[in-house]
Amino acid sequence: MTLDDLRVFVAVCRAGSLSAVARDLSCTQSAVSQHVKRLEREVGVGLVERHPRGVVPTAAGRILRAAAEEGIGGLDLALRQLAELARGDGGSVRITTGGTTVRHFMSEAIVDFRRRSPGVGLEFRTESSSKSCFDALAEHDVDLAWITVGAPVRGIEQRPVVELPWVLAVGASDPLASRERIEPAELAGLQLIRLPGNSTSRAHLDASFREFGVRQDGGTGVADWDTAMHLAELGLGSAVVPALPGPVHPGLRLVPVPALPPLSVGWAVRRWTALSPLARAFADTVARYCAD
Repeated sequence: MTLDDLRVFVAVCRAGSLSAVARDLSCTQSAVSQHVKRLEREVGVGLVERHPRGVVPTAAGRILRAAAEEGIGGLDLALRQLAELARGDGGSVRITTGGTTVRHFMSEAIVDFRRRSPGVGLEFRTESSSKSCFDALAEHDVDLAWITVGAPVRGIEQRPVVELPWVLAVGASDPLASRERIEPAELAGLQLIRLPGNSTSRAHLDASFREFGVRQDGGTGVADWDTAMHLAELGLGSAVVPALPGPVHPGLRLVPVPALPPLSVGWAVRRWTALSPLARAFADTVARYCAD
């Protein structure tokens, strides 16, 4: 059993396909299969079940996958820290998040962290959804992910940092702009700009709409919260979005919808106790500024 065997096996479990892993590794499907078969011979049980559309791990395979992911993650972290020591630099923190998160939640924290730790590199990777952030964590490509907190995810720890109330974003000239609040039932008759279909925030909002009997049909779709607010400002509809930190553009009004349950956002990691001191320090700095 080699480390390469385990890495390939974990990749197969994630992809559900031998051929997909072979393409990623620029090797043959037979070579990928040999890694899995070598593990199966060594442990004495089948680790994957082969189906017409791919493979899935067996009960034994799920046990080995969980252990391998944890072990590989710890080893990768140690190797990265050793490489940083060998180079003599201050190390780095790798963060993944959505495209607008840094501006709304991290700007002041980044400046503070860089002032206190000038030799530490900050590497940001943009993803389009919380699921993509979880995938990056699972693949050990990043240390921290700023996500919309949702249902539990195996192998991932989520830590809420701040709760965001929902607001209705409308242009300053909209008849609703002067309202102090909006009730969920009033949203039913509006042309609403739709949040990304694969986002956790959209899932939260859809669940709340179902609870209040609000139907959302058609409408313009967007990739992020900022775009939804910008389109609302241009008069292309209204947008139910989280109330984000930071100034509001003069041409936009944010009317509270207090009956909708707030949205939690915060950090996700593979395991808090395995984080490097630098990553923990950055996570704590962002949380402190969000609380102010």
